[in-house]
Amino acid sequence: MDSQLGLLSLWTQGDWVTKSVALMLLLMSLASWIVILTKALDIFKYQGAGQRTEAFWHSEDFDSGLARLGPQDGNPFVQLALAGREAAAHHRNAKTQLHDTLDTSEWISRCLRNAIDDSTARFQSGLAILASVGSTAPFVGLFGTVWGIYHALMAIGASGQASIDKVAGPIGESLIMTALGLAVAIPAVLGYNALVRGNKAILTRLNRFAHDLHAYFLTGARVGNAAADGKIVAMKKA
Repeated sequence: MDSQLGLLSLWTQGDWVTKSVALMLLLMSLASWIVILTKALDIFKYQGAGQRTEAFWHSEDFDSGLARLGPQDGNPFVQLALAGREAAAHHRNAKTQLHDTLDTSEWISRCLRNAIDDSTARFQSGLAILASVGSTAPFVGLFGTVWGIYHALMAIGASGQASIDKVAGPIGESLIMTALGLAVAIPAVLGYNALVRGNKAILTRLNRFAHDLHAYFLTGARVGNAAADGKIVAMKKA
């Protein structure tokens, strides 16, 4: 209850500079939490798709394997598999293009790498907001702190004495601004680090899946698995 009264007092008694700083910190906090929650949900969804890659390799055909990976919309593993299939079919059927000088392995490898790069860019979208908030929010709060101290000094100068009733309000505003800046910056930094670790884990799975797809489109079987077991997906001719 005291903290609520303190924030209310900060808003009602503060000038336009104090209110502007408080609004800026509020907007920065909202933006960081939106990014954290949105990207965390995406990571949870992509991790589920990554865990289903083993089921992909034990499907009857390529299309049923794609269905086991989950919905195609925004699924990096489905998009990677489709990119590999399209690359293999394109290289096999189009013999009059500039990429004719590339062998099949290099052409498929490049297409898979492009698909991974696109997914990486999508994973990293929004992280710049967290990095910016985490690095600037403490300084925004510090500006509010300096402004509150300036008000305290002005009150002392106007009254001619440093009584507690003259400086308590401005000093309280400065302390609250410092706390607000840290409260905005700390979740942004922690969220950034957690999302980066989550993205790295997904990219590791994605690269491993791409390696298996590359071997599959060249040899008909993933690395480390024998096609004779009857459980490896058979590539459909495009």
